[in-house]
Amino acid sequence: MKKLILFLVASLLFSTTAQAETKCFIITENNQTIALEEIDSACKTRHSPASTFKIAISAMGFDAGILKDETHPQMSFKEGYADFLEVWKHDQNPTSWIKNSCVWYSQTITKEMGMRKFKKYVKKFNYGNQDVSGDKTKNNGLTNSWLSSSLKISPQEQITFLRKLINNKLPVSLKAQEMTKNLLFIEELKGGWKLYGKTGAAGLLNEISAKHDGQTGWFVGWIQKDNRVVTFANYVEEEGKKDYQSGKYAREEAKEKLIQWIENN
Repeated sequence: MKKLILFLVASLLFSTTAQAETKCFIITENNQTIALEEIDSACKTRHSPASTFKIAISAMGFDAGILKDETHPQMSFKEGYADFLEVWKHDQNPTSWIKNSCVWYSQTITKEMGMRKFKKYVKKFNYGNQDVSGDKTKNNGLTNSWLSSSLKISPQEQITFLRKLINNKLPVSLKAQEMTKNLLFIEELKGGWKLYGKTGAAGLLNEISAKHDGQTGWFVGWIQKDNRVVTFANYVEEEGKKDYQSGKYAREEAKEKLIQWIENN
């Protein structure tokens, strides 16, 4: 059995998100936790999945036949679509959708799927709290439930969901799972380990004021070398209004820790 390693991070490395604080960083292998950093039971606390939910949407979309392969369907940007980032104002396909984390492409998939089927997939996936009702009184669950809204998942539940995907145990077709995994490949790290994952960033709700006065950041995925697969989830929080760097911070911080783990193993 591998020794449990407790990572204690005294300072943050990236000036663009100097206020970010790691709440949960967890690495598992063979259902064993092999590295852990946690504040106030954060690894069990549920939060909006934000763009990490694209992993689930991809599996749904391929299984439902809406997504065909890495480059199809190609969808065109339309006036009124989410356009927070300039890159979203261009045509997208499954590969660019994941790479650019394009919100409107996700929403197009779920709208074509319909609420009945969408809700059924979320339940079959046992995804977090399974609440796809969306914002109260707005009836927008089909397009917004995972965006700082009703749907929430914990870092530990992210790990459980990813393990099912990695082992082709999700209740969808084998093609849907394999295609999704292909889309999540990012780069090869040192030592021949391949990195797969997805970032996410969402507003941090102040329960007293009922307003978003900060943001959360995710990076979830796995590293793989030959027959070894190591799954991870990194969740951070950041106070104050920022320019949505928390997801990027979560990714870069996780990469640093994963590289450190690789060097020590």
